[in-house]
Amino acid sequence: VQLQASGGGLVQAGGSLRLSCAASGRTLGTSNIGWFRQAPGKELEFVAVIDWLGDKVYNIPAVKGRFTISRDKVKNTVDLQMNSVKPEDTAVYYCAAENSPDGAKHMGTQWYHDWGQGTQVTVSS
Repeated sequence: VQLQASGGGLVQAGGSLRLSCAASGRTLGTSNIGWFRQAPGKELEFVAVIDWLGDKVYNIPAVKGRFTISRDKVKNTVDLQMNSVKPEDTAVYYCAAENSPDGAKHMGTQWYHDWGQGTQVTVSS
């Protein structure tokens, strides 16, 4: 089952976007969910992760205080609220699942599965 990221678009620097990660036919509530991004010409970069309970989160320093990862248990989504966006946030954003018992700790892509198509975020200066 692939996860689907949505909500991307074009936004001015300083603005906000809310990305959502969803999966059809399965609940996200049993997996830790991570957000990654890939800027043009750069490697895939870990951004944030939330554990399966929604109690533990981790963000990279570059987005700390600006991005918030959260679970919507009613909608069965994991959202990434992006505030005060910067041009360097421009990238394709992906979500993926991870099932280690010590959730919200892993940043390496080798831990994650169920990658799907990403959503493009473009921040204009």
